[in-house]
Amino acid sequence: MTQLQKGSKKLLNAWAFYDWANSVYSLVIASAIFPIFYDLIFEEKGVKHIAVFGTSMKSTALISFVTAFAFLVVAFISPLLSGIADYSGNKKSFLKLFCYIGGLSCIGLYWFSLDNIYWSLVCYFFGLIGFWGSLVFYNSYLPDIAYPEQQDSVSAKGYSMGYIGSVILLIINLVMVLSVEDNMKEEMMRYSFVSVGVWWILFSQYTYYYLPKGNRSGNKVTGDVVFNGFKELRKVWGELKQNLTLKRYLGGFFVYSMAVQTVMLVATYFGAEEIQWGEGGAKQMGLIVSILLIQLVAVGGAVITSKLSAKYGNIKTLIGINIIWAIICVCAFFVVLPIHFYITAGFVGLVMGGIQSLSRSTYSKFLPETKDTASFFSFYDVTEKIGIVIGMLLYGAIDQIFGSMRYSVVFLTLFFIIGIFLLLRVERKKS
Repeated sequence: MTQLQKGSKKLLNAWAFYDWANSVYSLVIASAIFPIFYDLIFEEKGVKHIAVFGTSMKSTALISFVTAFAFLVVAFISPLLSGIADYSGNKKSFLKLFCYIGGLSCIGLYWFSLDNIYWSLVCYFFGLIGFWGSLVFYNSYLPDIAYPEQQDSVSAKGYSMGYIGSVILLIINLVMVLSVEDNMKEEMMRYSFVSVGVWWILFSQYTYYYLPKGNRSGNKVTGDVVFNGFKELRKVWGELKQNLTLKRYLGGFFVYSMAVQTVMLVATYFGAEEIQWGEGGAKQMGLIVSILLIQLVAVGGAVITSKLSAKYGNIKTLIGINIIWAIICVCAFFVVLPIHFYITAGFVGLVMGGIQSLSRSTYSKFLPETKDTASFFSFYDVTEKIGIVIGMLLYGAIDQIFGSMRYSVVFLTLFFIIGIFLLLRVERKKS
């Protein structure tokens, strides 16, 4: 097949389509069905704590700590792999590898149980590794396939396609779960995990068919190359000294992303534990409705953010979004009733896709001219992952100590406030 030219519509669509393929993980596993399933299996046992790793741990704190550890591993291995990918010119192979690890781990979640908690956590752990590891290489393709003036729109398109595709699968999964008797709902949830793995692997093939292999070809990988990624990170850090705008932006991104990703990872667990849903299946239905609301509003949110950034500039728009996030975290402390949670979910959806899409494209546009985009995006992803590790550890620790996630959420407000002040230091220019 003839390689498509940079900026071509078909190539841009193929890149964005990976969001359609992999976003089912972030919705069904990270946000929707799995958190509800996780809460349900503890509820069925009539417990909130479990004996694991030699101690008694609160269920939500446990999942926070496992999540933090997974992100720590991703932060460590992504420089190794991106260094190899840049040298060998085969980013696509690594993108596929992490996709298959993640997809197969999702299928493995079918056997998740408290009686077999270590195997269960391993599948959850590698699902996270696969999803976030693949994004290192997926994101690094953006400057390779799109020109600077295209990057905001194609980044937003990717997120929008991801939201739409994931909602479609979630609706299919909900039909599966809601159409059976109560004693079969848990089994249908398990089948939904399998459907995520199949969807992710199947639809990603379209992306693989059109994406170029990489910037270089034919270079043999040697032992020295394995640690080349860390050398590249050090090189990137050195280049930041000459690029003050990018350095200041990354500082702000590190802090506010720490809070954004933590909120997104724990939102459903918060809703399951802290909201007064009432009797029967009201909790499950209420959480599902709020998750769908977030996803549908997020589609418009990503598009609106793209238009605002075109009018006011990326940095000013990001500052505005961070202000909204800070207000959301303060309000979440007082959220008790379902209607409060729905309203909060709507505002989360409005700013969720926007801040992710705009953060990615802003970083891409601040990059210096280089062919080694995987190294710069590895630095971006390592920054994000270390932030998530810190955020999830703090969140889990506060939850474990105080016995309530409310204190954890309101604590995250601090990171948004710091992020706003750091973004104010970035050069004010339409980016």
